[in-house]
Amino acid sequence: MYRFTSALIRGKLIKRYKRFLADVELECGELRTVHCPNTGAMTGCAIPEVTVFLSTSDNRKRKYPNTWEYSCDANGYLIGVNTANANKVVRAALQNKQIPELAHYSNIYPETKHGESRIDFMLQEDGAPDAYIEVKSVTLAEQQTALFPDTITTRGRKHCYELAEIAKQGHKAFLFFCIQRENITQFKIAEKIDPDYAKAIEYAKESGVTILAYCCNMTRLGIEITYPIDIL
Repeated sequence: MYRFTSALIRGKLIKRYKRFLADVELECGELRTVHCPNTGAMTGCAIPEVTVFLSTSDNRKRKYPNTWEYSCDANGYLIGVNTANANKVVRAALQNKQIPELAHYSNIYPETKHGESRIDFMLQEDGAPDAYIEVKSVTLAEQQTALFPDTITTRGRKHCYELAEIAKQGHKAFLFFCIQRENITQFKIAEKIDPDYAKAIEYAKESGVTILAYCCNMTRLGIEITYPIDIL
């Protein structure tokens, strides 16, 4: 499990603004400006009055010590809005052998340079081909179906083609969708939002890239990879 430095505190979103900031009213009634670690569309995650959960940094130099970690949907299910957490969660899962497809690898190297790019993780094990993993944080959903992306992503398309080239070179290549959202039973690519990304995914799959989608258990103490779900 990836653990927060302290238990999250609860509040109510007033508004999100300037991409990186949000105003939140704590349960005690105090109004705080907090850091928003998600620069994306945050569709369905940033509705005024929604319940949110914040972490608190022990770095006294930070202007805004609180970070927005979770939102709740209309039914009260948690959504992990901090996209930076996805890599931390996956790294913990790799270290604890919680992803069966990758559990035979012992050596984990984050942010590994390959060509002109950096891949989120590279795994090595004697007698096995190197494995490269690119992680994507998923927050968008329609009912119980998680969707990615939530907006047009040229960077995401680039990663698909990079992984395809890695697979063609004889390495293992994985695109890992970390679904930071409760009450999800299946996953699919949001083709209507970014049809070019859907094409890039198909090219990656045809080139030998393995697509994985895993759900998470989210609490006030931390986030943990749980189980894989069907990819439509």
